[in-house]
Amino acid sequence: MLTINFHPFQNIETERLILRRLNENDADEILAMRGNPETMKYIPRPLAKTREDALTHIATIEEKIVNNTGINWGITIKGSSKIIGIIGHYSIIPENHRAEIGYMSLPESNGKGYMSEAVKAVVAYGFEQMNLHSIEAIIDPENIASERVLQKNGFVKEAHIRENLLWEGSYLDTVIYSLLKKDFIK
Repeated sequence: MLTINFHPFQNIETERLILRRLNENDADEILAMRGNPETMKYIPRPLAKTREDALTHIATIEEKIVNNTGINWGITIKGSSKIIGIIGHYSIIPENHRAEIGYMSLPESNGKGYMSEAVKAVVAYGFEQMNLHSIEAIIDPENIASERVLQKNGFVKEAHIRENLLWEGSYLDTVIYSLLKKDFIK
């Protein structure tokens, strides 16, 4: 069984980014992301409607870190404390040495390669710090931007599962991508 310990919390630095622990000051950006129908288009979760919803989301992320059951970072551009996105290992299956990566960003930061840079760093953290064997990403088949980010980082399409998710009265398809530690090139 894999032993997970996120204490002390580790910030991650890349060429252009700092990935840091979220806090209550990030509520406006979380609300802007999770309250935006366009940003949430491919994420089957309720839209955040209030600052309290955003704070609840931050508290949920924090609880997972405290309990060593998941880890997420706020993505910031060096020189700015404002987050442009969130990324992390949302779900960890310790008995299989596997985690699910998830991420989202504010629309104005898309198309600049930030998410790909963040994914590479969080994948490295997963393999090197958490000692994972594999990392998966579950995406909507229509989310081409996310698919490109995963492919750019060496993820391979494992499955296209038809209508396996019931969301707001409709059955949705999901696509699973994965990356094995042995195939990870830093």
